[in-house]
Amino acid sequence: MTLPTLFIPHGGGPCFFMDPNGGQSDPMWQPMERYLAGLIESLPERPRAILLVSGHWEEAEITVHTGARPDLLFDYYSFPEHTYHLRWDAPGAPDVARRAASLLREAGFATREENARGWDHGVFIPMKVAVPDADIPLAQMSLRADLDPADHIAIGRALAPLRDEGVLIVGSGMSFHNLRARGSAVVAPSAEWDAALTEAVTDPDPVRRAERVANWRTLPHAQFAHPREEHLLPLMVALGAGGDEEAVRDHSSNVLGWAVSGYRFG
Repeated sequence: MTLPTLFIPHGGGPCFFMDPNGGQSDPMWQPMERYLAGLIESLPERPRAILLVSGHWEEAEITVHTGARPDLLFDYYSFPEHTYHLRWDAPGAPDVARRAASLLREAGFATREENARGWDHGVFIPMKVAVPDADIPLAQMSLRADLDPADHIAIGRALAPLRDEGVLIVGSGMSFHNLRARGSAVVAPSAEWDAALTEAVTDPDPVRRAERVANWRTLPHAQFAHPREEHLLPLMVALGAGGDEEAVRDHSSNVLGWAVSGYRFG
């Protein structure tokens, strides 16, 4: 069974876990939370492991985490004290990390391994919702710090064989990520950006799709949506790994005036 690949929104900081008593999240975040909670059930089979690339980890060379029991990296600021004591104790997947590194090297990408960095909140916040029992091993992979979109699509293509090996490839970011843009003034440009991005991502011609998404800066309001593109680059990896298969938007919500989407390939 070939698993699809996903680009998921991971929210803002610990947004789904702001209640110290474990109650419901803010209604604004609940559609995204429901989407994440249904991810594993929506797959054709339960993955044996997850390979996740987060918008919160960049290295000069693509880097995979080979740790067996990664700690958590609380890389968000000024949130309630209890959110710095969250746990998500899934095992690492060093075998998947090393397999990914091997595939990337075969494709000509300089790749390194490390085992000390904790999982950032682009990993443990959405995965704590999607895999609450923390019972699917996970390997994290970095972005490459040059953030070259075409190369990250090619990186995804190199990783595609993992889909036939029971590994779910996930890009974790945000389709809109301008933290200074809030309220009514952002609604119209965000919606126009989201519509244009979705049209490019779901282009039925996979060659044209890759070209259009690699050239994301030509879309309306691109620089407004992403003053810096690190939260968009995980989409490139998921798209590349999805190959020639159908692309669909499988999540749409609105937070802080932002139109936010998630995408599935295959």
